[in-house]
Amino acid sequence: MLSTYVPKVLHVTDAMISARGLRKSFGPRGAEFEAVKGIDVEVRRGETFGFLGPNGAGKSSTMRMIAAVSPVSGGELRILGMDPAVDGPAIRGRLGVCPQEDTLDTDLNVRDNLYIYGRYFGIPKDEVNQRADELLDFVQLTDKATSKVDELSGGMKRRLTIARSLINRPDLLLLDEPTTGLDPQARHVLWDRLFRLKQSGVTLVITTHYMDEAEQLCDRLVVMDKGVIVAQGSPLDLIRDHSTREVAELRFGVLEEGQDHSALAEKVADLGERVEVLPDRLLVYSGDGDAVIAQVHERGLRPAATLVRRSTLEDVFLRLTGRTLVD
Repeated sequence: MLSTYVPKVLHVTDAMISARGLRKSFGPRGAEFEAVKGIDVEVRRGETFGFLGPNGAGKSSTMRMIAAVSPVSGGELRILGMDPAVDGPAIRGRLGVCPQEDTLDTDLNVRDNLYIYGRYFGIPKDEVNQRADELLDFVQLTDKATSKVDELSGGMKRRLTIARSLINRPDLLLLDEPTTGLDPQARHVLWDRLFRLKQSGVTLVITTHYMDEAEQLCDRLVVMDKGVIVAQGSPLDLIRDHSTREVAELRFGVLEEGQDHSALAEKVADLGERVEVLPDRLLVYSGDGDAVIAQVHERGLRPAATLVRRSTLEDVFLRLTGRTLVD
C-alpha cells in the first residue's frame, strides 16, 4: 500500500539554496581553521543534491550553515531566497533536518516523538495527530507506533528521524550522512523512502561518503575535499568526464621479496589510460577491462584475483585527489 503522505511544498523561488564564495572558519582570529574555503553552490527546486567527500571535507560545516544554525564566516548565502543572518527563524520553520546522529527522545514512544516535535512548530493537535499517522505509514512504522525508541533497529530509528524531520511539511530536507552505520537492506529501504519524497516534490540535500548512495539518489552533486569543491555535475557526467567506462582490478596477494605494486604498475601502464596504485591492488582504467586482464596474463603476470567493473564516483575522487573516499 502506498503512503498517503503528501507534503505541501511552497514554490517561492527556483534557487532553493544559493551560495557564492561561502566560507566557514573556527577558532580565534589569526589562528582560524577554515573548514569551508569559498565554495559556490546552487540547489534547484525539486532536485536531490549531494555533497560527496570523506570525513573532514567540509560537508557537515556547509550543511550547518544551510540549516541556519551556524553563522557564515564569509561570502553570501541565501536559503529559500532569504538571508540566514537575518531570517534564521523563518528559514528553520520551512526546513526539515535529519542529523547524522539520532536525537530521538527515548522516554517517548515512536508516535509521541512525532507528536511532541510537531507541537514545537505550533501545529494544532488534530493536525499534528493526522500528520503523525501519515508519516508513520510513509516510513513503514505504523505497527511500531506505541513501541519505545530503544526497541527499534538502527534502520527503523533512521526512518523515524526522517519522519520527524517531515512533520512541518518542509520545502527543503537536509540529510547529513543518512545511512551511516546501516546494513545494506536498511540502506535500500531508506533510499526508497527518499526517492518517494523527491517524487512528491520535496527538495533534498544529502551529504554522504558513500559513492553508491550518491549515484543512486542525486541528480547533481559536488565533490568536496579539504574545504573546496573539486568537481561538480551529475553522477554520470562526473564519471564520463573524469574516468573511463571500465576498471580492471588486479590483486597480486603477497608479493615476492623486492617487489611492490609500483613496480608492477610499470609493467601494465600502457594497457589503460591510467593506472592507480592502492595498498592491496592495481586499478587499470580502460574502455575494455576484459582485454586488459587478457593482456596482463599474456605478459606472464599472474594476479591472485581480478575483477572488471564499471567506473564509480570513488574512481572520480581518486583521480581528482589521489585518495579514496574512505581514507
